[in-house]
Amino acid sequence: MRGRILIVDDDAAMCGMVETALQRRDFAATSSASAEAGLARLHEADYDVVVTDLRMRSMGGIEFCSRVVAARPDVPVVVMTAFGSLETAVQAIRAGAYDFLTKPFEVEVLVLTLDRAVAYRSMRAELRRLREQIDRSTAPGTMVGDSAPMRALFEVTARVAATDSNVLIVGETGTGKELVARALHAGSGRASGPFVAVNCASIPEALIESELFGHVRGAFTDARAPRLGLFQQADRGTLFLDEVGELSAAMQPKLLRVLQEQRVRPVGSDTEVGLDVRVLAATHRDLETEVEQGRFREDLFYRLDVVQIDVPALRARGNDVLVLAQSFVAAAAARLGKPVAGITPAAARLLLAYPWPGNVRELENAIERAVTWTDYTELLAEDLPPKVRSYEPSHVLAAADALEDFVPLAEVERRYVLRVIEAAGGNRTLAAKVLGLDRKTLYRKLQQYGAP
Repeated sequence: MRGRILIVDDDAAMCGMVETALQRRDFAATSSASAEAGLARLHEADYDVVVTDLRMRSMGGIEFCSRVVAARPDVPVVVMTAFGSLETAVQAIRAGAYDFLTKPFEVEVLVLTLDRAVAYRSMRAELRRLREQIDRSTAPGTMVGDSAPMRALFEVTARVAATDSNVLIVGETGTGKELVARALHAGSGRASGPFVAVNCASIPEALIESELFGHVRGAFTDARAPRLGLFQQADRGTLFLDEVGELSAAMQPKLLRVLQEQRVRPVGSDTEVGLDVRVLAATHRDLETEVEQGRFREDLFYRLDVVQIDVPALRARGNDVLVLAQSFVAAAAARLGKPVAGITPAAARLLLAYPWPGNVRELENAIERAVTWTDYTELLAEDLPPKVRSYEPSHVLAAADALEDFVPLAEVERRYVLRVIEAAGGNRTLAAKVLGLDRKTLYRKLQQYGAP
């Protein structure tokens, strides 16, 4: 069924013709011979769209439209009339009509209008549901989502949080790996202890050892006072090592020893200090590939990778894009002091179509930009960044009709494998899982393709 349609017209012949035509095209169409009867039907049953004539004897179409919009603002109204003019069209739109058709019209034009109106109502309902979900989950730093990948993530996070195992959190840049780490800490027996986070990529190599392990006075030229390292700051709590894959080859064995011994020696000290720290690490790199290529120590990898949690990319999370977008609208509007409350269906369709290579972080930035620029209470399609508005999905294969346009099966496989690796952000371990291959088989194929 394409939609439930209520037709209101005091011309019985017109009602019957439209009702029959729509039923033949898989709509559940019902008609009423007066505006009063139409209002009564709206109270008795749910309809996706109301189609009404403009000129009716007892109650005009403009008044009827206004009353429908007041009583059922979620139901689009399409106004039709044989007396079409710009003035009556403006009156209908001002009364809240979704669209306007002039008689006589082609049935297919009406069908197209109704399909759009049904989709419009469905999208508005989804946006309303998502806004309600956001309202129920507004705590800062809360992981938000209702998609199957996120439900699986919530389940494994809750299960692993109760343990004291080290966890390696993997996923593309911008997916929210630190939020997962914070959720693991909050759900653990260490929740009352400190949560200390450090981005290993942001600290110069010359300072990373002192930052992690601390130093004593005089340990080096600028060490005028002793400093407690992050491991000691996180004692009886959790230390989150973000972008651990960026650690230098010289630093990796030092970290390994601390993890093995649960003891740390500050730079310049002769004394080791005992620790009680749970270590969570995160990376956007494929550490198994880094190990195979000699850039990351295998023993350190296995020490960190006691449990691995994969954080899904935003493009794999379906309508979570709209859940997150709505939460970012609320946050940006409050921060900027603007009365922006939601997202129009047209903007929502663009947000869902775009693949978000920068994941949640890119979406947040795009929404803040849109809220900054908009002059309306809802974000319009034109408020979104140009790359979101103009995005067109790429396809592994172009459609082909002529025999000479087709390619060999091996070429189809090559294009598909490379496209999956691209979609996985270069993570070959994740790509192998998606393709249903073991890593060695994938590497052999990439060697055959001459891929780097």
